[in-house]
Amino acid sequence: MTRSASTRAWLLSLSAGAAVCAVIMAVVPHAPVPAVPPPPAPLAQPKSAPAPPGSPSPTAAVEQADCAGLAARMSERDQLAQLLMVGVNPADEGDAVKVVRDDHVGGIFVGGSATRVLTGGRLNAAHAASPHPLLVAVDDEGGRVQRIDDLDGELDSAREQAASATPEQVRALGAERGRQLKDRGVTVNLAPVADLSEASAATVIGDRSYGTDPAVATRYAGAFAEGLTEAGVIPVLKHFPGHGRAEGDSHKGLVRTPALAELKAEDLVPYANLLPRGAPVVMLGHLDVPGLTGGEAASVSPAAYRLLREDYHFDGVAMTDDLGAMRAITDRYGLPDAVLAAVTAGADLALWSGHDAPGPVLDRLARAKASGELPGERVAEALTRVLRLRTGCR
Repeated sequence: MTRSASTRAWLLSLSAGAAVCAVIMAVVPHAPVPAVPPPPAPLAQPKSAPAPPGSPSPTAAVEQADCAGLAARMSERDQLAQLLMVGVNPADEGDAVKVVRDDHVGGIFVGGSATRVLTGGRLNAAHAASPHPLLVAVDDEGGRVQRIDDLDGELDSAREQAASATPEQVRALGAERGRQLKDRGVTVNLAPVADLSEASAATVIGDRSYGTDPAVATRYAGAFAEGLTEAGVIPVLKHFPGHGRAEGDSHKGLVRTPALAELKAEDLVPYANLLPRGAPVVMLGHLDVPGLTGGEAASVSPAAYRLLREDYHFDGVAMTDDLGAMRAITDRYGLPDAVLAAVTAGADLALWSGHDAPGPVLDRLARAKASGELPGERVAEALTRVLRLRTGCR
């Protein structure tokens, strides 16, 4: 995709305000950085999932509440519901309101091509139906994966951004996009892509990647994430531990990445750089990693979550890629079992993009928790992380 007129105009408008930084960055646009930048500049995080205009903001008391205290006031089923991000009909705001009001889910995902619920403040009713700030997510990376391009203009792909803009310009572009998303009721953007890839633009990752150099991916993914955060939208780094050089497309089946040692040397470097800076959410892909997952997808592999937590010291929210519409998972699991496998393995937030009702999933999780198949401490750990992200509780 060539750069859109709106993006060109926006980048031109940045030149005056960021002239000094642009000149500096243009001199050495791809200078190498060490594996862990010294000292890392923090990714300023919102205290809680931001509320859209016109919806009630969380009170200071809620923001400072004890996470365990908030959890204790929920039923067991509602505790489990906090761990779900459920796809809703983008053409019918009533669907979003119903799933939040009736099933008390922690988040909703607005996919598809319709834009009705993203206009006219229609998501405010879904926010109002939730007792705590609601996670409302879209995919809006730029290039082939955009959500509000018909409403607010197109973004270039990550590859094009890295080729034609400075990191400071990308940060400002992310901030502007974040403001547009927030104005429409969105609080989470499932971006940026931290994968490394030199594959053609038509491949599953391709031009969704900022490039093959881990230092470049670090700078540009970090810049876009900082911009979103500045606007009050939660960024999500994806697809851990690295989809860019995998063989195949996880939408079509389980794919295999290079061996873990090779990922650590290259594909995982952006995570080593960015996670210490306070990235709030990481998405795990449906990836078989030789030397790690043993033929299972990372999104449902305990070893992959241990890698994220123990080797990369991440204590934010770990979420899955889509569990309901990607054959890497659906060829092996029905949705309730897929969610159970992911949460048991270590996921804090389980995502599906279809409009499947949460009831059967919650029934399966509740039975597993009652039997001990899903340990209570695993639920408590995940619930604490999700509530911390949503409410700012401690």
